[in-house]
Amino acid sequence: MRHVVAIDQGTTGTTVLVVDEELRVVGRSTREFEQIYPQPGQVEHDPRSIWKSVTEALGGALGEANIAQSSIAAVGITNQRETAVLWERRSLEPVRNAIVWQDRRTADRCAELERAGHGPRLRELTGLVIDPYFSATKLEWMLREDPERRRRAARGELGFGTVDSYLVAKLTGGEAFVTDVTNASRTLLFDIRRCEFSDELLSLFDVPREMLPRVASSAEVYGVTRDVPGLPNGIPVAGIAGDQQAALFGQACFEPGAAKVTYGTGAFVLANLGDTPILSESGLLTTIAWQIGEGSEQGELRYAAEGSAFVAGAAVQWLRDGLGLIRTAAEVEALAAGVDDSAGVVVVPGFAGLGAPHWRPEARGLICGLTRGTTAGHIARATLEGIALQNTDILRAMERDAGRATTELRVDGGAAANDLLMQFQADVLGTPIVRPEVLETTALGSALLAGLATGVWRTKADIARQWREERRFEPSAERADIETHLERWRRAVSIA
Repeated sequence: MRHVVAIDQGTTGTTVLVVDEELRVVGRSTREFEQIYPQPGQVEHDPRSIWKSVTEALGGALGEANIAQSSIAAVGITNQRETAVLWERRSLEPVRNAIVWQDRRTADRCAELERAGHGPRLRELTGLVIDPYFSATKLEWMLREDPERRRRAARGELGFGTVDSYLVAKLTGGEAFVTDVTNASRTLLFDIRRCEFSDELLSLFDVPREMLPRVASSAEVYGVTRDVPGLPNGIPVAGIAGDQQAALFGQACFEPGAAKVTYGTGAFVLANLGDTPILSESGLLTTIAWQIGEGSEQGELRYAAEGSAFVAGAAVQWLRDGLGLIRTAAEVEALAAGVDDSAGVVVVPGFAGLGAPHWRPEARGLICGLTRGTTAGHIARATLEGIALQNTDILRAMERDAGRATTELRVDGGAAANDLLMQFQADVLGTPIVRPEVLETTALGSALLAGLATGVWRTKADIARQWREERRFEPSAERADIETHLERWRRAVSIA
């Protein structure tokens, strides 16, 4: 029995899975790390803390799996995407904290670029909108913060990448400086049709090409492990995909129109577009879903429509850490189920602005509809409903672009275990919600890509046959009640 190690490096922690050939998880471990908030609206990570969380989670997962190291066929990586990391190529030491995808410090710069009329051209090239979410303005800010950095970058002494690039460099002892097309497509520097970093965009953001990683496919061998605690040397590092694209792949959404939502720190809805990068007219993004095999002509290149809600699971963390309504995130379902409904309370979880399809970085979180009879249970239930209603806005926009209704939505991520949330999501969408046996499909997707590159699985059809459903939630609520929810939601979003 061969095994693949999947490293899922997320916003608040790292999870490592050990997956066997039959898609069974035989080892799992998670390590959290510190979130750094220098100023309001700013979020940073220490890359050294990220790496420590990776090595500790590796040790935990392999210890639980208790497998022969010789059975490990490959290592796959999936990661928080737009987070910008800057490090010394020779020493692999970071030169400053990473700037996280949630960070809003470049909002003014993005507004300046929009006023200057760059939006349509950037959208044409990258499939993205101008927003602090993406990597380009974060990198531009880091280079302007210290002019010596830019000089060193131009000399090739510094490497820039999303977290995958940093991890591959660490895993291979500096041998590989690489990213994959899915992560590159989230930088606002990448031409998604030509599959290369754009000279035009590098000039706009004043980014030296010498500091950029090689762009590879999502399933190939990039290098082999070297001096990684807990792993033998020589294991192929063979699959990379940004977390949301990895989840789309892990959900076996291989056909055009297939869609999934991942409930993590944020909520991310992706739908397979096939081999054509269709630009949205409804405020969604167009991104690369995956590439299997080298070169778009020799291999399979697929695109996806994406809508992102910046806060999902983080709203439950806020109930726990900010308001003290619950002691653990798992308690939110019982608290919310203690009331029959949200009693007119609406929570818009816009703590980091509003993402697709609204794209309002200035928006803030909002609670409205409070009365003297409002309880903690009503606020908890309204928070879960707010997470689902954000996704509803995104799915409706996707349906407008595609000209067809969504027939089912596959779900994953930690909050997908919440039955109350899943049922409300099905009710408000009027669409069946399908939950798989393996909720950690982000990590599973990276394992599958690495396994395809190394022969653990031969084809996507083999994977689809092994993908297993755990539960299906059918819509059950009266549409009149749902329309009342939606109307309250629309009013609240308009003033958030």
